[in-house]
Amino acid sequence: MEFTSAAGEQKYAALVRVAAETIVGLDFDGTLSPIVDDPAAAHIHPDAGEVLLELASQVAAIAVITGRPARAALDLGGLEEVGNAIGDAGKELYLFGQYGNERWSSTNRRVIGPRPPVGLASFERELPRLLRRLDAAAAHVEDKVLSVAIHTRRLPDPEAAFARLLPELESLAARHDLVVEPGRNVVEVRSAGVHKGLVVERLVEDLHAGGFLFAGDDLGDLEAFDAVDALAKDGLPTLLVCSASDEESALVARADVVVHGPEGVLALLRQLAADARDLRA
Repeated sequence: MEFTSAAGEQKYAALVRVAAETIVGLDFDGTLSPIVDDPAAAHIHPDAGEVLLELASQVAAIAVITGRPARAALDLGGLEEVGNAIGDAGKELYLFGQYGNERWSSTNRRVIGPRPPVGLASFERELPRLLRRLDAAAAHVEDKVLSVAIHTRRLPDPEAAFARLLPELESLAARHDLVVEPGRNVVEVRSAGVHKGLVVERLVEDLHAGGFLFAGDDLGDLEAFDAVDALAKDGLPTLLVCSASDEESALVARADVVVHGPEGVLALLRQLAADARDLRA
């Protein structure tokens, strides 16, 4: 891991001291699983289950906060099995899907979520015509039930297609009272009012956290970074981790620690667990 400043190293040491009261928040894609062309093939890193179970013994709780539907993240990550093991050990794993609209936990082992937003069906009916008009008919459209994601990764020039689509999708979404969440070569359209930052705030309040670590990789994690920054200003020990890659580094300037992809994230979490255990010994 690479600290972005001396202050980042100090923040890590402070978090280790309050590890038993700390919540560890983790994005899924690009953080626990590698980014791949087919979202349905984005399986969690093979070492993640072991690392999360080890980490859970040293912290207050672990929360995976993702834009994916909760059921998809559970299945791709094997997180239901991991969560059950964590729950059986008397600890807690939360999974928040669709930016917090859905919730699963190792205590309440079922997915709870709302109905799809009213304007989503109308948006989806108009979407194919917009994609054809912008020469992006081959974009992969992922129906997440509560939202829809338009991926440009498979197009000949993904970045140019993303830049071309984003303002048009924002306009169409606004007409249906929806909001957009830009990510790495993907634009997600969903209902307003819930985002990763709110999940962070609620977790701290509900669990009376004494510290918070959040690891993410792209623009969809900015609101969580903002929420953690606000907690730090209020005096809570915090650590922001950027899972950087060759194609995405949007959060590097905001992070206290920069690691390379899921392997780097898991190495940091393994180190945190070890340092917290050694401090208690």
